[in-house]
Amino acid sequence: MFENLTEKLTTALNILGNKGRLSEKDVDEALREVRLALLDADVNFKVARQFVTAIKDKVMNDDDILHSLTAGQQVVKVTNDELIKTLGGDVSLLKQGDESPSVILMVGLNGSGKTTSVAKLAKYLSGSGQTVSLVAADVHRPAAIEQLRLLGVQVDCDVYDKGTEEAAEVVAAEGVEHGRRLGSAWTIVDTAGRFQVDDDLMSELESIHNAVKPDEVLLVVDAMTGQESVNVAEEFHKRIGITGLILTKMDGDARGGAALSITSVTGIPVKFIGVGERVDALDQFYPDRLASRILGMGDVLSLVEKAQETFDEEQAAELEEKIRKATFDLEDFLEQMQAVKKMGPIGQVLEMLPGFSSVKGKLDSEDLDGSKMLKSEAIIRSMTMTERQKPELIGGSRRRRIAKGSGTSPQDVNQLLNQFKQIRKMMKQFSSPKGQEKMMRMMSQNKGNPFGF
Repeated sequence: MFENLTEKLTTALNILGNKGRLSEKDVDEALREVRLALLDADVNFKVARQFVTAIKDKVMNDDDILHSLTAGQQVVKVTNDELIKTLGGDVSLLKQGDESPSVILMVGLNGSGKTTSVAKLAKYLSGSGQTVSLVAADVHRPAAIEQLRLLGVQVDCDVYDKGTEEAAEVVAAEGVEHGRRLGSAWTIVDTAGRFQVDDDLMSELESIHNAVKPDEVLLVVDAMTGQESVNVAEEFHKRIGITGLILTKMDGDARGGAALSITSVTGIPVKFIGVGERVDALDQFYPDRLASRILGMGDVLSLVEKAQETFDEEQAAELEEKIRKATFDLEDFLEQMQAVKKMGPIGQVLEMLPGFSSVKGKLDSEDLDGSKMLKSEAIIRSMTMTERQKPELIGGSRRRRIAKGSGTSPQDVNQLLNQFKQIRKMMKQFSSPKGQEKMMRMMSQNKGNPFGF
């Protein structure tokens, strides 16, 4: 979502990085480009103005920065700190009530991804061992009730509904009581959306709010609607009091200004972001991590967390043993590709690597959309188990057979085998003590990135 903004911000700030001591003119020129980049990304103009003013004040009033030999890097740090502040500062966690279940009221306009976000949030909470029940309180749309039923099956959560006969506030109150009887830690109430904010919608939400007395009221906002989402958040907040936001479609190609503006304008913290269509594609919102990604510095912490969720410790130990004994084969390679896929779309995973934004434009679309990985999987699956374990046996006739079976060409098979050969060679080198020392030197020279990005 922030590709253009990242490119423009890093370009503007790199100009300062190439200078020694900074003058006020240098700072003004760079911040002018920063401000234009923010406005082009659809950031609220007041937020953009406050942002660059705050950076200039901190830089110009600090002689240590202006006269430092690393002044450019320190301006980047100031920019990063101010960006974190604009995005909300600290992470905002869900508030649990004194009694179970804690109640979350989900609200939003039609098309924002509200009902899907209910299931995603249920999946997120149940993933940490907490029990969750759902309430279908959108009594105006039978399709919404059916959608929540199906999603409930996917995320293995109980769904309470009474069709469209009862009033929404009655269904919501009974659903919360049902969750209490089940012993749920959380009950999430799905409500009706509208195509625009109207008085009928707000009156119904006020009735539901009074009936269930929620611990959290989360507004689901489509990040691709730009500044209109800020207006929607303000309207909802005035009437029912929003405690947090879920920004959906953060994996889209919109300019991203809403994500940067909404907390600063409304004062409402973003608690989660939707990063895909799958029910597990919901992430806790960390302002510092998003700021780091926007400035092209990656998001190593999120990458590590995703890896820890995906890779089993026992499997990792087995893999380490195979690497040390040089028995890593194509079957292992296939397993690792499948594990990486579980971490999310390959493009999103790569964006977490520091410096990736600077080389993204040089990569083929196949490297980013996962199609190259799918092709590699098809090739390996067309091999016999013996061929996967001993790829050196694969000659010309076997290559042709594998290519035909996988719908690829012999050249594609050759390319995969050569790639695997290089990976195995690198693994063997780095498994030795000298190789590990070499790895550390490479990481130091490339600022923590052994690939040289």
